[in-house]
Amino acid sequence: MTETFQGSFTQQEPIPDEGIEAAMRVLQSGRLHRYNVGPDEQGETALLEQEFAAQMGAKYCLAVASGGYALATSLRALGVKPGDKVLTNAFTLAPVPGAIASVGAIPVFVGVTENLVIDLEDLRAKAAQADVLMLSHMRGHLCDMDLLMEICDATGLKVVEDCAHTMGAKWKETLSGRHGAMACYSTQTYKHANSGEGGLLVSDDDELMAKAIMLSGSYMLYERHLARPPMEVFENVKYETPNISGRMDHLRAAILRPQLRDLDQQVARWNERYRVIEDGLRDTPGLTVVERPEQETYVGSSIQFLLLDWDADKIDDVLQRCAARGVELKWFGGAEPVAFTSRYDSWRYAPSEAMPETDRVLAGVIDMRIPLTFSVEDCAFIASIIRAEVSAVWQEG
Repeated sequence: MTETFQGSFTQQEPIPDEGIEAAMRVLQSGRLHRYNVGPDEQGETALLEQEFAAQMGAKYCLAVASGGYALATSLRALGVKPGDKVLTNAFTLAPVPGAIASVGAIPVFVGVTENLVIDLEDLRAKAAQADVLMLSHMRGHLCDMDLLMEICDATGLKVVEDCAHTMGAKWKETLSGRHGAMACYSTQTYKHANSGEGGLLVSDDDELMAKAIMLSGSYMLYERHLARPPMEVFENVKYETPNISGRMDHLRAAILRPQLRDLDQQVARWNERYRVIEDGLRDTPGLTVVERPEQETYVGSSIQFLLLDWDADKIDDVLQRCAARGVELKWFGGAEPVAFTSRYDSWRYAPSEAMPETDRVLAGVIDMRIPLTFSVEDCAFIASIIRAEVSAVWQEG
């Protein structure tokens, strides 16, 4: 009998006791809304923003309802209007083009390389088509951020970083999210801090953040934010910025604050597990490991590998074999969207041109979550299952 893995790929660790206790205090107070605070009380949400801004080395932070809401808010703050074009990665998840479409703008897709990062030569060729690049650090892969910013600065492209998968990652010594004009993070359950749903937006720009705070639904209560621009900045925007409510509440902020304090420790745990799986997959016939550049400090909360130039039916065979042994793999090359996987040509609200080299890469991208509920030994076992099943299908020709 072939041994199978018994763990769950969707089971998260429990919320830390400190977060549960803080959440209970919020529930007992009855004051969940971020602006419902007692005398001399700052509130969990404002404290979260202050702490995360300091943690990321940013001047300002805004806590919101989701990472996707943060993305759309960034575009609105930057003045993106219906009909404008916004560049973004062809290899990304649906909330990214969804955020662009939600403001009436048109996504223009930029290719992906075999290292699963944005194709900088394709970016250079398309830069003149738009004023904004929504850069998705998809599945935690960072491109050469120095070169990317050189291209964007030379062409006047403003950068919004989608850091849903790179909270705590770095390019050289710079934290992910600290290159562009604005950066958006997710605290959805399967990201690096878990509040069920939630998002964080950071920026050093006074006017952009004042607009974002007004957009999020602050009414005239923006003074209660601790990580905000000076009060006089709001005078310039408060009558012209619509309220598109998407605030985070105290309950989710209370859950998040202790998790974010432990972020570095959690990153180290993810990366230990990532390296065990990576080492176990290396040199598997027919399988390409995605090598990480030395300049990148990544967060290995998921792993991707390539089955380049494989027939679709053989890739499906690998997925079915691994599933039968308890290992859940997702395939970004499928013709139809499945669960969270989809390709740029799946989003029919966003017309696109064919990109043969990108299509070749996407056709071979296999993805797997690495929950921290897995032990290092679990990860070694999972890698051995993938290696065995890929090798078996490869040998069958």
